[in-house]
Amino acid sequence: METQELHRGRLIDHIQLVVRDLDASRAFYTAVFDVLGVPMGGTADDYFWADELFVSTADSEAAEGKLTGRHHLAFQARDRATVEAFHEAALANGGTDNGAPGERPYHPGYYAAFVLDPDGNNIEAVYHGEARRSAPSVKVTF
Repeated sequence: METQELHRGRLIDHIQLVVRDLDASRAFYTAVFDVLGVPMGGTADDYFWADELFVSTADSEAAEGKLTGRHHLAFQARDRATVEAFHEAALANGGTDNGAPGERPYHPGYYAAFVLDPDGNNIEAVYHGEARRSAPSVKVTF
């Protein structure tokens, strides 16, 4: 078996969104991930994935023929400028404004922007303020 490497956080292993228009979603998420510095992990005719997010069509074998409902996903941003670039890229690639970049009352320094993706999912980019990470990600090899 070939060794594979994954980078994971602490709570979510993966999330699957089943979408109506894969091409529209692929354009939206490719632009957003470029801004966030997240490489596309893989792609095929009926799906694509990046990091913990898997997006597929309803007729993909993994979807069992059903669209997912509306979700809220929050992506980590490295700074305020990245939150602003996320919002701009999302709007230029099929997203709808759902909250311009700015401070939020959740905790001091919470800076975020919200957009609806082509399927109406509420997608957020958030910068929590200055912090030090012990590592850029958790590296899992198998």
